[in-house]
Amino acid sequence: MWAFLKYKVKKIFIKTFSPFLNRLQDFEKAIEENRILIGKTLIKDLVSKEKITAISEIEFKIFSQSGEDGIIQYLISKVPINNDTFIEFGVGDYKESNTRFLLINNNWKGLVIDGNEENIDTIKSSDIYWRHDLTALGAFITKENINDLIKNNGITGDIGLLSIDIDGNDYWVWDAINIVSPRIVVCEYNSIFGSKEAISIPYEESFYRTKAHHSNLYFGASLKALCFLAQKKGYLFFGSEHTGSNAFFVRKDVASNITPTSCEAGYVMSRARESRDSDGLLTFISGQDRLKQIGHLKVIDVQTLNEINLCDSIMQPQSASIVK
Repeated sequence: MWAFLKYKVKKIFIKTFSPFLNRLQDFEKAIEENRILIGKTLIKDLVSKEKITAISEIEFKIFSQSGEDGIIQYLISKVPINNDTFIEFGVGDYKESNTRFLLINNNWKGLVIDGNEENIDTIKSSDIYWRHDLTALGAFITKENINDLIKNNGITGDIGLLSIDIDGNDYWVWDAINIVSPRIVVCEYNSIFGSKEAISIPYEESFYRTKAHHSNLYFGASLKALCFLAQKKGYLFFGSEHTGSNAFFVRKDVASNITPTSCEAGYVMSRARESRDSDGLLTFISGQDRLKQIGHLKVIDVQTLNEINLCDSIMQPQSASIVK
């Protein structure tokens, strides 16, 4: 009897609300199509720029968190792409990401990875999954498994773009990747770590940002650490988007049309006030006050591999930089 009642209630619900749900889906689809049309218009303007004086001139947001969509479109117009394949880590449900516009507007193909299986199910059940050549994989990424995750999904060698945003071992995972050679790399950095020291959180296979420190401020690597790694792997630093979250790198052998910048000039301090207290509530701490929350925690100087306190590292006189 109970099963029958559940069945009847479900049928009534579907019959009552299906028209509204269909209208909502149509509305969301129309919004997405309009956003893409706006993006196409903006692309015409930015690809015509022979020279830019600031990266903000080429930023625009269609599906990215901030201005990454515009920067990526500019870069692929200047960098020759032989294999229009991307890989992106930490995509959530893929509604906000660095590669969604590439997938839809430019018809690239790619692999997206997220540690939450519900997010992967959402991606696979959406229209975008059958309309495009997209593979969604549920996996917790480590430096030990990343190359196998990529290789086992049929991607090796030269690819167009790699985007890394895993709120933790970003530096160590990029350092470990050798199965692919992306021409463009987008990687999140932690601006609270400053611009003068090449530091990262110590590698921990099971690192989880909130568990590491309740503030959610202790994660990732400094921009200088990423610039150091980029130089080691054969990349030039192009710049950071205006919110101070993501840095952009281009492989040297295909960067003849790109003007690189220095780590110091390209550094942007984030103004996001995302810190939380021990109960998980936002505290709205800003500026250097954020450093006080995590200054006692350990970081690794990636140039020497020495472990030091974060606060001690940032407050030291600037050392001679390997990255110019």
